[in-house]
Amino acid sequence: MHHLSEYRKTEVNTADKIRLVIMLYDGAINFLRIAKKNLHQRDIAGKGLYLAKATAIVGELSSALDMEAGGEIAKNLRSLYTYILNRLLDANLKNDLIAFDEVEKILLTLSEGWKGIENKNMSLSTGMAAGISPVRSETERLAIRA
Repeated sequence: MHHLSEYRKTEVNTADKIRLVIMLYDGAINFLRIAKKNLHQRDIAGKGLYLAKATAIVGELSSALDMEAGGEIAKNLRSLYTYILNRLLDANLKNDLIAFDEVEKILLTLSEGWKGIENKNMSLSTGMAAGISPVRSETERLAIRA
């Protein structure tokens, strides 16, 4: 029984971290959209303020990466975050609408990827709580496709 409670604790911590990452992506996307709207309305100060907020979130996501434990994925994310930060700078300094759209598309893709991980984790934990083996479920799914 002790192992089950440790599993649940890890499950909750992991779920909370995944949810937080998704919220950060969604916040950055929202701030980016507000900045773009401000640019269209010629509110340059507002544009700068909300781009700074989006930049701060991406910077925080980058600095939170565990480069040792994260391996190649963390390395690739770090490179992508660096690219995003450079494009946000272009969006701010050059009022580059292509940079706005490019960053939004990348952040949406990342957010959707994390939402997929969250949904998969929820499905696995629900199945385990019901006594369904994830290995068996995956095997059955593969058998159905074949």
